[in-house]
Amino acid sequence: METLSGIDAAFLYMETTKMPMHIGGVAILEGALEFEQFKLFLSERVHTVPKLTQKLVSIPFNLGKPYWDEDMEFDIARHLHHTALPKPGGWKELRYLASRLFSQQLNRDRPLWEFIFVEGLDTIAQVPKGSVALISKVHHAGFDGKSGADLMAMLYDVSPEPKQVPQLIVKRGRQEKIGALELLSKSAMKSISNTSNVPKLLWNAGKAAAKTGMMARQHGLKMPTLPFSAPPSSFNKQVVAERTWNSAVLDMKRVKALRQLAPGATVNDVILAICAGAIRRYLLKHGALPKKPLVAMVPVSTRTENEKNAMGNQVSAMYVSLATHLQSPVERLRTICADTTMGKKYQNAIDAKSLMGFAELVPFGLAGVASRFYSRAALSERHSPFFNLVITNVPGPQIPLYLAGKKLLVNMGTAPIFDGMGLIMPVCSYAGTITISPTSSVNIVPDMDRFCRYLRESANELEQAALEGELIEAKA
Repeated sequence: METLSGIDAAFLYMETTKMPMHIGGVAILEGALEFEQFKLFLSERVHTVPKLTQKLVSIPFNLGKPYWDEDMEFDIARHLHHTALPKPGGWKELRYLASRLFSQQLNRDRPLWEFIFVEGLDTIAQVPKGSVALISKVHHAGFDGKSGADLMAMLYDVSPEPKQVPQLIVKRGRQEKIGALELLSKSAMKSISNTSNVPKLLWNAGKAAAKTGMMARQHGLKMPTLPFSAPPSSFNKQVVAERTWNSAVLDMKRVKALRQLAPGATVNDVILAICAGAIRRYLLKHGALPKKPLVAMVPVSTRTENEKNAMGNQVSAMYVSLATHLQSPVERLRTICADTTMGKKYQNAIDAKSLMGFAELVPFGLAGVASRFYSRAALSERHSPFFNLVITNVPGPQIPLYLAGKKLLVNMGTAPIFDGMGLIMPVCSYAGTITISPTSSVNIVPDMDRFCRYLRESANELEQAALEGELIEAKA
C-alpha cells in the first residue's frame, strides 16, 4: 500500500474531462511490426514496472490521499489499442490522431496507462513505408518526466536482440482487501504524521528565505525570476478539451554548436532560446506579444541517484525569463543564459526537496473541491499568471534503442496543460536528435503547424547568427 505524495495527488485533483493529466508521447519504430507480436512482447515485461499493474484506491469520503494497490483483475488487453492511419498515412494524419488521443482522459478504474499501436505510416519523410508508431499515455500521478525516461529504458533494448527480463512471480492465495475503517485509520495516522512535520518545514522555509537574502546582499547577486512576474498572455486562458499537438525534430550536433553564441551557455539554454524565438514570432504574427518578457517554468528533478528508478513525481521548479522582448536572437540567448545561471545558483543553495513537503499538508478532498471551483469560476483569468508556459527537458540515451527488434527512429513527448497555462513544450533528446513537442488547447494554439515551423526557423536564425559571427572573425 503506497500512498500518493502531495505532488502526485495534485495531478488527480486538478484533473477534469477537459484537463486530462497524463504524460506520454509518440514513438516511431522503423519497419513493420505485428500488433500481436507487440502485445506478447509487452505482456512479458509489463510486470517489471509496478505502476503499470497497480490501480488507485480512494479513501472513503476523500479524507486522505489515494494509494496504489495491485489490480487483481489486470488485463493487458484493456490497455492496448490497435489502429491504422487513414490514407495517405503521412505526418498530418499521425499528428491529428495523436492530438485526438491526447485529448482523452484515462480510465481511473484500472491502471492509469494505455498504448495505441498505429500502423500505416506510409508517407512520412525519412520513415520507411509500413513503419509503425506507438502513442503512449501514462498518468502524471504515477510518473514524472524522469521516471518516464526510466520506464522507456525498461521497455526498450540497446540491441535488436531483446534482453531477458525477470519472470513474473505469481502470488498464491487471494489478497485480502483493506476495509474502510482500516483505510480511514491509516489516513488519520498519516495526517497526524504530516502535521508533526510542520515545524521542520517552516524552519526549512525560513532558512531558504534567509539564504536567498544573504546571497543577494553578500554576493551582489540579482534575484532570480520569480512566480507572478510573468505578463498576461494569450497562453494564459481557460483551456478546452480538444488538444493540439505537433513536434519539431532538430539535429543535436547543430544545436550544441550554437552554445558558442553565449559564453557558458548549455544545450538547455540554447533550447530555451529556440523556444523563445518561436514564441516571439508566433505572438507577433497574432499581434499579441506582451511588452514584458514571457516567463517559462522549467521543472528541475530532485531525484537522487538512489531514487533513479523510483516512480512518482520528484521535481522542483526554476522560473526563466525568455527575453521575448528582445529582437536579436543572440541577445535573447545571452539573456536567458544569464537568467538560468542565476536561477541555478539559488536552486543549489536552497534545499528544494525539503520545501516540497508542504504539498503533503494539503487535504485531498478539500484540494479537489478548490481545484474544481478555480476552474469553473475561471479564476485563472482574474489574476496575474504564475508563469506563462512550461518547457520541460527529458534527456534520453544517445545510442539507438530497439523495441521487439525494431529500431526507435524518433521519440516525441506530450504533457498536460490546465486553466491559466495553455502551452507546454516537452523536449526529448535521443540518438543525436532533439524533439520539441508543444501541446496546447485548440482555442489557444489552433495553428500548431505554424508554431512548429517557427521552432525550426528560430533554430535556423540562431545558426545563421553563428555563421555570420564566424565570417566576421575570419575577415578580422
